[in-house]
Amino acid sequence: MAVEDDCKLKFLELKAKRNYRFITFKIEGQQVVVDKLGNPESSYEDFTGSLPSDECRYAVFDFDFTTNENCQKSKIFFIAWSPDSSKVRMKMVYASSKDRFKRELDGIQVELQATDPSEMSFDIIKERAY
Repeated sequence: MAVEDDCKLKFLELKAKRNYRFITFKIEGQQVVVDKLGNPESSYEDFTGSLPSDECRYAVFDFDFTTNENCQKSKIFFIAWSPDSSKVRMKMVYASSKDRFKRELDGIQVELQATDPSEMSFDIIKERAY
């Protein structure tokens, strides 16, 4: 499975320049390509709303939070979105390509696997960030 250079470039922009709040990626043919970009003002709801209900996606989300010690922090989440309603073949392709794709994105801090929205609720994101 090839990874389009644009995927790595956009991820670096999210990580270093904070140009995006989230990026979703999809597999097209035999390569991973950028699907959608969320501007820095996007909310977590904007992000979850951008994921299709019946197709798999990879996504990265830049989560800003304040610690109990009142420090501003940020963590980059990698989310493998594989809804139950997506095709079995699609789920298999995404599952088998995930680790290779994730290795291309240097700087992922937390990984989540989700098959429905409840598995990646904002509460779960907050819990995993601390």
